[in-house]
Amino acid sequence: MARAHVYSLTLSYQQFQLKNNLVLGAMNDCMELLDDTIELLSNVINRSTNTNPSIHTFDDVQTWLSAALTNQETCIQSLQSHKLIMSTYSENTSLLGSLAHNLVHYITNSLALHVSSMKPEGSRRRLLLSSDSNFPTWASKSERKLLEASVEEIVGWNKTNSSIKVAVVAKDGSGTHKTIGEAVFGLLLKDGNNGRTVIHVKAGTYHENLKFSTKQKNVMLIGDGKGKSVIVSDRNSEEGWTTFQSATVAAMGDGFIARDITFVNNAGAAKHQAVALRVGADRSVVFRCSVIGYQDTLYTHSKRQFYRETDIYGTVDFIFGNSAVVLQNCNIYVRKSGSFQDNFVTAQGRSSPYQNTGISIHNCKIGAASDLVPFKSKVKTFLGRPWKQYSRTVVMQSFLDDCINPSGWSPWSGNSGLKTVYYGEYMNSGPGASTSGRVKWAGYHPSLTSLEAQAFTVAGFISGNQWLPSTGVSFDSGLLG
Repeated sequence: MARAHVYSLTLSYQQFQLKNNLVLGAMNDCMELLDDTIELLSNVINRSTNTNPSIHTFDDVQTWLSAALTNQETCIQSLQSHKLIMSTYSENTSLLGSLAHNLVHYITNSLALHVSSMKPEGSRRRLLLSSDSNFPTWASKSERKLLEASVEEIVGWNKTNSSIKVAVVAKDGSGTHKTIGEAVFGLLLKDGNNGRTVIHVKAGTYHENLKFSTKQKNVMLIGDGKGKSVIVSDRNSEEGWTTFQSATVAAMGDGFIARDITFVNNAGAAKHQAVALRVGADRSVVFRCSVIGYQDTLYTHSKRQFYRETDIYGTVDFIFGNSAVVLQNCNIYVRKSGSFQDNFVTAQGRSSPYQNTGISIHNCKIGAASDLVPFKSKVKTFLGRPWKQYSRTVVMQSFLDDCINPSGWSPWSGNSGLKTVYYGEYMNSGPGASTSGRVKWAGYHPSLTSLEAQAFTVAGFISGNQWLPSTGVSFDSGLLG
C-alpha cells in the first residue's frame, strides 16, 4: 500500500509543471526523495519475499523504513517552507501534500509493525557478511582499507581493477578534469555503477555545488587535506533555496566516503538555513574533513553514518537531520552569529518512536570557535533542542567547554516533545559538563548507565563494527576505558 502511494505521488508531481522557481524547488525535493523512497520500499518488499531473508537484517529493514518516513516528512517540510508563495498553486500543492501525508501514515504503520515483530538476535547485527570473510560482500578486496591507502595507491588500483574508476581534479589542468562537476559527469553519467568511484580533488578552492543521487553509489571524495581541498558555495533559504537543496555537497548514494576535504557554505549567518554537507547515504563515512557554515551546517539526513576526526563549525541547529549517526573524535566549534542569538549544536528530527535514528556524539570536543571566544558570556549555547517529538541525542565521554549553558538543552517551542525526547549524557568532562543545572525534562537523562550508553556506541547504534572495517577508518567500537 505504501509503495502504491509513492507511485501516485510521482504521477501527481509529473502533472504539475509549475513555473515558479521556489515552488519547483520544493517539488523537486519531493521528486528526488520519492525516487529514494521507491528504492527503499522495494528493498523491504524484496527482503520479505526473499527465500533467504537473513541476507538483510532486522536493522536494515528498520533503517529503510525509517529513511522512507524521513523522506516524506522532508518533502512536506519543503512544501510548507514556501506556503505563502504556494497559495497561488494551492490545489496542486495541497494534493501533493495530502498524498505525502497518506504515505507517511502507511510507512509509519509498516515501521511500527516491523519493530513490534520478533527480533531474531542472531541476524539483527550481522550486515551482509559472507561466510568466509570479515568484510561485507559489497566490498571487493581492492576496495578495502580505502581510508588507509594513499592517493597514489588508489590511482594505481584504477589501472589494475576495472571495478574502480578514478578521476583527478586539478585547477591547473594537471589532472583529468579541471572541475569536480566535470569529473562527476564523466564518471557517474550512467547511474547504477556497482564499483567504486574515486574523485581525487587536488589542493585548491572549488566554487561548485555537487549532488550524488541515490543511484550513484560507492563514491569517494578524497582531498589533499583539511583547508587545502575546499568545495564552497553559498546557497541559502533567504535566496529561495529549500534547506534540502541548499547543500554545497549532497550525497544520497550508499557507501559514500569523504576524506581530507573541506565543505563550506559561506552564505553567512544572516542568510539562515545554508547547508554545507548533506548526507543521506547508508553506511557512509566522513573522515578527517571540515564542514563549515552557520545555521544548518551538517545535514545528516537519513540512514547510517559515521564521522571521525572531522571539524564541524556552526551556530544554529548546525548538526541536524534524522539519520542514525555517530560522531567520534570530532571537534565541534560553535561560532558567533551576527545578532548574538542563541546557539544550538544539534536539532535531531526523529518523528516516530519506532525509528532507529538519533545523534551520538562520542569522545568529541565541543567548544567556542575563535570568533565566539570574546563573546561567550553574551551568547547562550545549548547542546541541542528537539526538532521533532521523539528527538534523540546523546553526548558521551566528550569534553564540553564553558560556552555550554548550564541548562544544557533548550526546548524548541513551549513544552513540545519534552516528555517524549531522549536526551542523555554520559561521563563527559570539562567546565561545561556539570549536569547539576541541567533541564528537568522527563525525557532528559543526566547520567546514563554504561549499559544505556553502550546502545549509542558504534557497535550498538550503527552496527559499525560490521561494516566500518572495510573502509579502513579508525573507530572505537564501544565505550572508552
